[in-house]
Amino acid sequence: MPPGVDRRGKPDEEVFAYRVTKERKVFLSWRGRRVAVLSGAKADRFIAEMQITDGKEAQLIMAKATGHFKRGNE
Repeated sequence: MPPGVDRRGKPDEEVFAYRVTKERKVFLSWRGRRVAVLSGAKADRFIAEMQITDGKEAQLIMAKATGHFKRGNE
């Protein structure tokens, strides 16, 4: 199992963060570095998901939204 991931495959640490602009663009960052920008329908879906979740589940959603953290070897 990759470091920083618990037995269920969920991140232990809060390494992802996001910021929403007035234009409803979402900037996702990993350990302080911007890794993805979402806009349009993708941003709207992401914002809706983040409003109903928190903690480890939110970290997993952000990881999947980046598109680079799906394989578990990062």
